[in-house]
Amino acid sequence: MMQKSIQLSEQEATLRQLLLDVSEYIGTLDGCSRPVLRFTGGWVRDKLLGTGSKDIDIGIDCMTGFKFGTLMNQYLEQPEAQAKYPKSVLGKLAKIAANPEKSKHLETVTTKIMGLEIDLVNLRKETYTEESRNPQMEFGTPEDDALRRDATVNALFYNLDKSEVEDLTGRGLEDMKRGVLKTPLSPYQTFKDDPLRVLRAVRFASRLGYRIDEEDERAMGDGEIRDALKLKITRERVGIEVTKMLKGPNQHQALQLIDRLGLYHTIFTDFGSDSSNAAKTDSWRRAYDQARAYDQARAFDLGGPAGNGSDRSTDVIKGILLRNSDDVYHMWLLCAFVPWARALPPAPTKTKGKASLTPAATAAREGIKADNNTVKLVDNAAMHLDNIVQIKDTTVDESPQTTSPLKRKRDQTTRETQGMAIRQWGPTWRSSVMYAILTQITESPTEDHPQLLNDYATLLSTLKDLDLLEAYQMKPLITGDILSKALEEKPGKWMSKALEMVIAWQLRNPDETDPDAAITEVMSRKKDLGLG
Repeated sequence: MMQKSIQLSEQEATLRQLLLDVSEYIGTLDGCSRPVLRFTGGWVRDKLLGTGSKDIDIGIDCMTGFKFGTLMNQYLEQPEAQAKYPKSVLGKLAKIAANPEKSKHLETVTTKIMGLEIDLVNLRKETYTEESRNPQMEFGTPEDDALRRDATVNALFYNLDKSEVEDLTGRGLEDMKRGVLKTPLSPYQTFKDDPLRVLRAVRFASRLGYRIDEEDERAMGDGEIRDALKLKITRERVGIEVTKMLKGPNQHQALQLIDRLGLYHTIFTDFGSDSSNAAKTDSWRRAYDQARAYDQARAFDLGGPAGNGSDRSTDVIKGILLRNSDDVYHMWLLCAFVPWARALPPAPTKTKGKASLTPAATAAREGIKADNNTVKLVDNAAMHLDNIVQIKDTTVDESPQTTSPLKRKRDQTTRETQGMAIRQWGPTWRSSVMYAILTQITESPTEDHPQLLNDYATLLSTLKDLDLLEAYQMKPLITGDILSKALEEKPGKWMSKALEMVIAWQLRNPDETDPDAAITEVMSRKKDLGLG
């Protein structure tokens, strides 16, 4: 809920007074005018929304941030300042030098004051060229600085002299009250000047739960704007914005906006893929709708009383696959690459020892410049998709046995098959199974979804009942050296296969702990190892 005025915390009030004292001191120096100071941008928005922020940008009207920071240091050396403020009130000033090639034409400073992260920045006016999203910057008025911002709700100032909010665009407070994200100037020109603002609009709309103004939406979906976003913005910057969206409070709204505005192929792109092998987004909505259902479902105690029908499947799937916030983030991340799930893999390369990435992983690497761990997560999920579906179908199709010997035999076989599969899927197998669920949701008629989800719940329940959830961590009862001595064979390529035999035997015989029995198993299968 939006508040009508800003109430400073004790920490913020002390900061305000310090900055005003510095401003008064500067006004007494020869050749210096007293600067008017403002808290700007996101801090003002968040304070009005009642959330607060530890990051504060301080807008200065008549000098660079570096000059103000230097004079602040000078003020704090004065006897009257030392009597009023602790010696350690100001942290080390980190100067960000002017760099015209990166649009940093004016020096700024970052520092920490009383535990608050502070940026000292002069008020600016920006001028753009057709060739770059990086503007030419010069000193500007408060109105110039407000109008250059990406949204009216991010263009609000808090004047330290007057202790009041300034809405210099004339509509920031009203847009905040209505829950609307709107550019201060023409949306088409705003997004053309800096196409990254398209992604920032999606991120802020999803973070704040706002709707985007209709005129802004039309501009965001414009073909020229999409092309500029694809070609003018570095993929690293795209990746930073996407990561913030997928870690934000409303990932569903972010993906829905990307889908509805036709931005998917602009963001999650593989520049080397031809149109015949592109991602398919026709039914992607089913995936992010299902992900939201799991994200919002109540926590469930799998040891407690069972639910019914689809509620039960949701309980089981969420309880086993979404254990913590990392699992939830990975679900949303993988959901973003579901449209790539069935893209054809590239032709085999001649590069030795390095398998080609799946199309989904390539899109993660090239489209958002994902780090190696993320690329591996996506690659594993896409690579094992068909095997996961097969294991699920096999588990569901097997008829339950009622007689004890037959059930024991079935459990042994199932335990080995599924345990070895989880070992192959690896430590991120839970995320891979979630990817398979979201992918199959997009491929199945809506009326089949309850049965599909029940089938995955059956698979996961079986894995839990057979104590296989952590099978990827299993260690063999015996070492390779012990096997080598027992078989009287030199270590060689046979050893890794033999140790996998041991693991498979352990999976079939979970209560067996005798190393000699494991050795006997391997010795009985020496021919399978190519040994005499």
